[in-house]
Amino acid sequence: MDESILTQAPATLEDSDLQAALKARGSIPQHIAIIMDGNGRWAKARGKIRFTGHNEGVESVRDITEACAQLGVSYLTLYTFSSENWNRPAKEVNALMRLLIRTLEKEVRTLDKNNIRLASIGDVMKLPGACREQLRKSKEKTANNTRMTLNLALSYGGRWEIVEAARRMAEQVQAGTLKPEEFTEELVSDHMNTAGMPDPDLLIRTGGDMRVSNFLLWQIAYTELVVTDTFWPAFRRLNLYEAIRDFQDRDRRFGRVEL
Repeated sequence: MDESILTQAPATLEDSDLQAALKARGSIPQHIAIIMDGNGRWAKARGKIRFTGHNEGVESVRDITEACAQLGVSYLTLYTFSSENWNRPAKEVNALMRLLIRTLEKEVRTLDKNNIRLASIGDVMKLPGACREQLRKSKEKTANNTRMTLNLALSYGGRWEIVEAARRMAEQVQAGTLKPEEFTEELVSDHMNTAGMPDPDLLIRTGGDMRVSNFLLWQIAYTELVVTDTFWPAFRRLNLYEAIRDFQDRDRRFGRVEL
């Protein structure tokens, strides 16, 4: 199928045709990570309060999760709430925590029905008790699902994660169960919150800012980056398809050169 199918008017094509064209065009990333930025700016541009953008952003999460599962993506990691987000006004933080609980309650059945496993990374002990409990129940309900893993980064920071990994390894050295000369990149990866997951192939950042914002600092060493000016509440599956097309056009050499 000709790749130009992806640039035709969406109304003339079924979504299944777009997905088939994308799969035929090249490899689909096994692991996609997304920095979901621009909720507040999206709302401000429409003369609405910031939280309106967060509510609409949930619709984007739903659409992108569904599209990734349909495409055969194995892992989708969403930067849901960063360690720095705790510095926001208490009113906004509390509203975000309530939104998290409502969204998990509402969506867990759909995730389970679609064979999607829910996972999380981050310092979740900092979350309010009600959030931790709903997260625990949602993860437990979907624990045996195998189609795709939806991984929520909650109270997460890349530097925090690296420090935690170093601390755990230092404790093992102190206990005599690990020797410094046994340290390898693989060992460090095994102590990260993402242990058992492949590193992201593609990192998408919405909202236009050109930075990684303390997200998966260890894991994105060779990840392909796509930055779009589209704010997260407006980012839907057609935007995802374009990002994957961009990924497919990259020459991933991992430091090597062809002779």
